[in-house]
Amino acid sequence: MKEGRSLELGRLILEGQNKSFEEIVSARQELTFAKLEEEFVRTMGITRLNKDILKTLELYSDKNGYNNAAALLADENDFKGVDIIRFGNNIDEILDRETLEGISILTQFSRSIEMYCKYYQYEKIDGTERRTIEKVPEKAFREAIANALVHRLWDVNASIKVSMFPDRIEISSPGGLPAGISREEYLNGQISIFRNPIIGNVFFRLKYIEKFGTGILRINQAYAEALEKPEYRIFDNSIQIMLPVIMTTDALTENEKIIYVLIRDKGVMTRNELTEKTGMGKDMVLRVLNSLLEKNIIRKKGMARGTKYEIM
Repeated sequence: MKEGRSLELGRLILEGQNKSFEEIVSARQELTFAKLEEEFVRTMGITRLNKDILKTLELYSDKNGYNNAAALLADENDFKGVDIIRFGNNIDEILDRETLEGISILTQFSRSIEMYCKYYQYEKIDGTERRTIEKVPEKAFREAIANALVHRLWDVNASIKVSMFPDRIEISSPGGLPAGISREEYLNGQISIFRNPIIGNVFFRLKYIEKFGTGILRINQAYAEALEKPEYRIFDNSIQIMLPVIMTTDALTENEKIIYVLIRDKGVMTRNELTEKTGMGKDMVLRVLNSLLEKNIIRKKGMARGTKYEIM
């Protein structure tokens, strides 16, 4: 309670000074920027990152030194970051976890993408052609993670939570909507107020984001042809984006869609349960299940009469 009042007081003082948290002078001034330099060399074609460039990016001033935005982009810092957990069918079953903190938010971004690729992409060979299948659109995940890093409240000692489930990814970031932005404006991409414009500018220059305020629209575009759509939950102190595993309308037959939805909603089902629920014959259900297995959409657990099916 005391910490909450202190935070509110600090924010009111900053607001009165027309300053944001990212503009405050960093408590740490011995900072290195190997990752930031690497990304600017790759993207902008510069030979090295110097103080003049850091000044242009509003990360450094001769009078005050580095600010909090610089600290967040530095190779090491004292901030919470991204906590990624891969679950089974429920939150009691933790299959993998990576906690990214005390490191550059650029590294947090790239390692979050690596974790996504590990579990939500796979390669499929069609004849002589090899192609990557995205169970969750990479474009949507990149936008959601970038949005969380750029728009979150950094004065809160809490991590961005990325929860990976077989049928969805949930990204929850600390801080509700900035003052002056309504829920409708947020969902329609009409964002004119930015919580961390210095960090946002760096992400824009590095092409991590394409345009300020368009992240939600781009996430929705990535799901334009999908059966399921993203969900957005806006609370006073956090924002959550849910990215479902996609199923395009032309990817499944009608029977496959029916069985897929049943398994997805129940979590795990047997062939007999599916036969009873759908009214299809046992042979038909088996054919549909085998087709979904071949498409890497579901997987089998157990053997013989104990065989059950769940979403990949």
